[in-house]
Amino acid sequence: MRDAVIVAALRTPVGKRNGGLSGVHPADLSAEVLRGLGERAGIDPAQVDDVIWGCVSQAGEQTGDIARTALLAAGWPESVTGVTVDRQCGSSQQSVHFAAAGLIAGQYDVVVAGGVESMSRVPMGFSSQGANPLGERYLARYDGVRPNQGIGAEMIAERWGFSRTQLDEFSLASHQKAAAAQDSGAFDDEILPITTPDGVVAADEGVRRGGTVEKMAGLKPAFREDGVITAGNSSQISDGAAALLMTTSEKAAELGLRPIARVHTAVLAGDDPVIMLTAPIPATHKALRRSGLSASDIGVFEVNEAFAPVPLAWLAETGADAKALNPHGGAIALGHPLGGSGARIMTTLVHQMRASGIRYGLQTMCEGGGQANATILELL
Repeated sequence: MRDAVIVAALRTPVGKRNGGLSGVHPADLSAEVLRGLGERAGIDPAQVDDVIWGCVSQAGEQTGDIARTALLAAGWPESVTGVTVDRQCGSSQQSVHFAAAGLIAGQYDVVVAGGVESMSRVPMGFSSQGANPLGERYLARYDGVRPNQGIGAEMIAERWGFSRTQLDEFSLASHQKAAAAQDSGAFDDEILPITTPDGVVAADEGVRRGGTVEKMAGLKPAFREDGVITAGNSSQISDGAAALLMTTSEKAAELGLRPIARVHTAVLAGDDPVIMLTAPIPATHKALRRSGLSASDIGVFEVNEAFAPVPLAWLAETGADAKALNPHGGAIALGHPLGGSGARIMTTLVHQMRASGIRYGLQTMCEGGGQANATILELL
């Protein structure tokens, strides 16, 4: 019976907007992590059947099927194919789902799943500037309301009754956890340092130290004049890429590769596209039902911190252990390079599970259009 296993996972540091990675073309940034992944696993790239690569803003420098461009830029054989995926913020988590499905179906023996986003070079929303991507029928169905993620976060905070202080406290904790992970070396094995013309970027740039709730309280609301969502309790605009090498247990044994984790369960869920950010809740419930597991069976949860109300509402509805949520911080501290975030989070998840001997880990993230992926991994 065929399965889907992860044998290597690697990511770049996450660069802050206009930071250390902003001078690197996204295809070259992708190429670096692909090259590093192949070398880390010790596999001949000619063995790879396909590269499935997430990217949200497929405009400007991120057009032209960046998956194919990146693998060729990495020096991989011309026989290797690449395809680019857009499921908004979950694009590279969806890449993992597609890779797993292809492996189990027998379409692939070895595949790479990952993604990239250079938000410094291709700003969010750049691909739809001056255009109406929704059409008249969509707008008619939702009374002319154009979805806005920041307003969606405000709606969640209001619906679940989260105060500004609660959101800021959660966000400050994200930075504290990420700083502790950096200091302990928890990220060292998963990060590939990137050499740029201006020097080497070896660590995530968005982590802030020494913050206080009092300092955060001075930030102005970003979306509503009387709102609670600020730059301090939102994910950071970032640059980064990540990749996972996947195969089957049988093929791994044939190639002398040691699997780290198996894709146990992979599901999707949709929810209200106006509030937009609540689908991780039904996605998690669906994943647990389908897997036969309960929240108490999961040793670590990774829920993307698009905005602080998202994981807080998720906690309230799932009853999960708050101590198991994003133990190394999340996108509020580490950054959110849209198309690369799913693979970045999964790379971190895989390494956490291996380092701590955690049998089951669950990852989920909200996505534009009111969708979510949820993935349960099992440590091998």
